[in-house]
Amino acid sequence: MYRRVLSALAAAALLTLPASATASHSAAAAVVMDAGSGRVLYAHNAHEPRLIASITKLMTALVAVESTPDLTAVVTVDGAWLEGAEGSSIYLAPGDQLTLETLLYGMLLESGNDAAMVVAGYCAGDVDTFVEWMNLRAADLGMADSHFENPSGLNAEGHCSSAYDMALAAQACLEHEVIARIVATKSITLEGRTFYNHNKLLSLYDGCVGMKTGYTQLAGRTLVSCAQRGEQRVIVVTLGDPNDWEDHMALLDYAFDTWPLREILPAGEEVTTLPVTDSLVPTVEVEALESISYPLTPEEEQRVEVTLSLPQQAAAPLEEGAIAGEARATLDGEVIGSTYLVYARQVYANLFETRSPLERILDFFGGWLAGPAQAALPAEAWSAVFFTA
Repeated sequence: MYRRVLSALAAAALLTLPASATASHSAAAAVVMDAGSGRVLYAHNAHEPRLIASITKLMTALVAVESTPDLTAVVTVDGAWLEGAEGSSIYLAPGDQLTLETLLYGMLLESGNDAAMVVAGYCAGDVDTFVEWMNLRAADLGMADSHFENPSGLNAEGHCSSAYDMALAAQACLEHEVIARIVATKSITLEGRTFYNHNKLLSLYDGCVGMKTGYTQLAGRTLVSCAQRGEQRVIVVTLGDPNDWEDHMALLDYAFDTWPLREILPAGEEVTTLPVTDSLVPTVEVEALESISYPLTPEEEQRVEVTLSLPQQAAAPLEEGAIAGEARATLDGEVIGSTYLVYARQVYANLFETRSPLERILDFFGGWLAGPAQAALPAEAWSAVFFTA
């Protein structure tokens, strides 16, 4: 993909919230993030490490599908993997055989701690190794406030994350079609087992595409949700929130209403023309390869600037779609998105400008005699043969 946009971490570091940004909720910690750009739209104790309960399973799912993409693989439950799998369960027993896909649904919809342990043990060979993978992947995502001790989210010393880190994890999960499909499922029956999603927002909030619930007595209620309006998706994370359903709906509305996704530069839009040398064609159009979009308030939108980085002229031949330069969008001097600029059409070189008219004619008919393919010149090349001085 040619478009280059800021990572979630860079976007959060570069852009601060408007001074008027306020939101009401009951959470001990919260983050609202635009999923596409990674822009943090609201934050409260965003980097405070806390117990996170079963929203841990988002990281478990991410590592599982990345390490073992074959969801049809049949898993035989090893009793050793079930050790310590207390709490919520899909009632697995040693020797049970289920596909990895079924286990993932049981883990993410029913929040089965036993399913999480079996997924981890199967994917890595043992649970401890899988947990090491979780921590490595978290570091790759920039989750600096996180450390995992198990794949289920049960309380454990040192097992923690932050609202911001879990938004990063959610953002990564949404990029995987498998996980996105599972967390958006209200209920499903697989291999004789029916799973119901604990996430009430799938029914309560129009546009909700799921994510994950969690609860332990020490962690309190934890919740990661995502909803979509048009092309925009917003992630909300709350930790220690006794009123999470209502708070998430309010925070989602707040984000969509305050920072709607705005298209700054549409894909395919002509941005300028460049003079062309070494061709009968005097100019060539340059267009945006991909769109630049970003969540902005109306006031912020007025402060966005788009700058073009292009040569003063282009030398033929030019291929349609070849990279000509780059467009960058900035808000108050900080880059919020960029895309390559490409030539909108092909431009042929004047191959005969250094030869006499007679030599051009001989060259042309020599090519025609050599075969039809060589004679099939574009109209501008024919013009170059006969009319270029």
